[in-house]
Order: sequence, then C-alpha cells, then structure tokens
Amino acid sequence: MVREPRAGTCRIVGSVCVSVLLVASCTSSDVVGDTASISVTTVTSVEPDGAQVEFGEDETASVAPPTTPDLVTTSTVPIATTTTIVPPDGLRSDERRLVESFQVTHPELKPKSVVLSDTGLVFAQNMMYRHNVMVLDRSGTVLAIIDDTVDLKDFGLSSTSVVLDGAPVEAAVTPDGTHLWVSNYKMYGPGYQSNADDECGRGDWEDSFVYRISLDTFEIDGVVSTGAVPKFLQVSPDGSKLVVTNWCGFDVSVIDTERLVELGRIDLGRHPRGIAITGDSKTAYVTVMGAERIDLIDLETLEVIRSIESSGITPRHIVLSKDETTLYSSNHLMDTVRKIDVVNDELLGTVRTGTQTRSLAVADDEQSMYVVNYRDGTISKVRTSDMSVLQTLTTGGHPIGIAYDAAMRQVWVADYEGRLIVFDDVAPGSS
Repeated sequence: MVREPRAGTCRIVGSVCVSVLLVASCTSSDVVGDTASISVTTVTSVEPDGAQVEFGEDETASVAPPTTPDLVTTSTVPIATTTTIVPPDGLRSDERRLVESFQVTHPELKPKSVVLSDTGLVFAQNMMYRHNVMVLDRSGTVLAIIDDTVDLKDFGLSSTSVVLDGAPVEAAVTPDGTHLWVSNYKMYGPGYQSNADDECGRGDWEDSFVYRISLDTFEIDGVVSTGAVPKFLQVSPDGSKLVVTNWCGFDVSVIDTERLVELGRIDLGRHPRGIAITGDSKTAYVTVMGAERIDLIDLETLEVIRSIESSGITPRHIVLSKDETTLYSSNHLMDTVRKIDVVNDELLGTVRTGTQTRSLAVADDEQSMYVVNYRDGTISKVRTSDMSVLQTLTTGGHPIGIAYDAAMRQVWVADYEGRLIVFDDVAPGSS
C-alpha cells in the first residue's frame, strides 16, 4: 500500500529551502535516454508544527500532526534513472573530511533509521509517529511513501479481516535488491496494545510482524510474525534467511525469506539489538544490550555457539569487518565505540565519541567509521586503525540512524526530530 505524500519535501542547500511533492510517477513514454520526467509539485508553508519531544532509549516521543500546504504550483523536472558514481580520488577515507551537503525535511518524515540500496534508493523508517516508510533518491527527492497498514487476511495470517497499523523502525535490503524488509516496533489495532516501551520485561508485549516490500511496486507483499518489539534485522548474504532481534521477547527470530515463515527463535536474554551475519550465511553475531555481551549464533541449528565477553556494557550496533576477524561496536551507555578481535575475544581499541552512541557505519575501505551521538546531537568520524576521532560535527536534534553510500562517498544521518542530513566525504580543502 502506497500513501501519497500529503505535503512537500524540503531540501535545504545552504540557506535555501525548496519544497517538492511528487504527484505522479514516470511512465515508459516519459523516459528519454537515461532520464525520466516526472510531475513535481512545489509547496510553500509545509513545515510541521514544532513539538516538545521526549526520547527514551530508542522509541518514545509525541509529535504534532503535519500542517497542510498553503500554496501549490506544478512543474516538471528531469529525474536521472542511472546511478552516478563519484570517480576515484586516490585518497583513503581517513584522509578525507566530512562536509555537510544538504538536508531533507518533510511532514511525513520522523526517521528512526536510514538505509540505502546499491542502486541509490534511500529508505527512512518513520515509526508510529508517521506510520510509513519513505523512499527517496540520492538527491533527496521523495519517490514514494509506503503506508504501514496491513490486513492480516490478505497475507494468509487470519481467516477474517484484521486491519493493523505498524511502526517501521529498521530496514534491510535483500542482496539481490528486489525487496526491503522492515521491522515494526509495535502494532496498532484490535487485540494489540500500543504502549510498548524500551523498559519492557519478557512477556510484557504481543508478538509483532516484519513486512517485505517490493522495490518494483513499493508495496508490502509479505508479512511474517516475529517476537515482541522487533528492532534490528538483517538478511543473510545468500538471501535465504532474515534475522530479527526481538527487544521485548529477549530472543531472535530466524525467517525463511522464500517461504515467508519463521523457522524458530533463539533465546538470548534481555534486550537483543544489533546483528552482523558472516559471509557464508551460516552464523550471526547479535548484541544483547541488557546482558552485556555479544552472542554468536548458528543459523542452521538455531543455537548459541559462544559469547564475546569483550563486548562492554550495552553493546548496541555492530559491523563485521570484511575478513570477519573484527567487530566494530557502539556501546550506548559507555558513550564509546569498540574494536574487538572476535577470533581471540580481545579488545583491540576503544574511543569515546559522544553521549549515547547509537548506530554506526563503516566506509568501504574500512579505514573510517561514522558514529551518531544521540544526546550530544553530533556525529563522529573515527579512524579504525588507531580508534581516534578525526572529526566531530554538530547536527543538532537527535541523530540516531546512519548509512554510508560508497558510490557517492556520502553519509546519510537520520535525525529523530524529523530530518535526513547528508554529508560528503571529500578531500581536505574541498567545499
């Protein structure tokens, strides 16, 4: 189900704000060469009302509804359909510097996370505050707004009509680029509580669902049951399995992506969160924030193989190095990121980046990582070789999600207060 945008996209470049609203998608007759013309509506006075927001560990906020536009005009602009690749500059990522490029705001935007596909699609998960997944291109133009409403009967999960709303929190693109998987923090509708929170104990909340979204149609084409309050999720490199951490279920769901069924759940303990899957798709590392450890699980037997004791307190988000010997971990209440030798269970380095480190992303050459510091309203660029901070940039708001676009050498940041902020990673002295 695709919800039409109700107001404009505000793309801020310098001090100039240009608001646009997609009102029609391109057809085959619109395409000339590698450029398509689509209808775009320019909107003024579309900024949402200000709201006081209270944030818990991850998901607690109340917001005012979006305003309606005062003036609408229509024009046509070309939208490139090919991927633009930044040419090599001969520099390692730790030799470049982050420079803010532009921001995106929109009344339907309240991003908890941001994820990119290899083809240049950007996905912002907007929780229960906006009940949607927003799809953008690399320029910040909104391509679709996907409503989180489903009828379980349509997906064979109920014999009668049961209409529910979700709360999109995290997302993962399939390796073949055909689908997006989205977790729902909690569900809204008949028989479901709507007041789940991050302090939950085991058994406090109902099971939830993950959605599969077609990237051809931007519609939900699959719904699968998971445990209570699913958060992070990741697709195995071979595309056969989806691993989902259930925050309030204290377990992990493993899902068969072809048959759209849950294969089973692995009990881990209090508040599992981050996931990193090995290249052979056989095992996964999972952070257990409330138990102060990282577990390695077997995705065939659905059992814990061993635990990483060098995890530190509240390990949240992890990224596994390409050679699979090193984990980079954000430690939420330690205000640090860690570099862990997973073969020998040894801490190789740690650095304080800011208050409440949340998500992180690693550059394609693995020489740098990019970390959001939620309470400080900053992001940090860290050199991985010696775990030293190269830059700290102020974003304001509450930066919570982050993604690295290797093709464009850009960093996308999700600000929980309602923005996407994009940084270029450029040579020193570049503007």
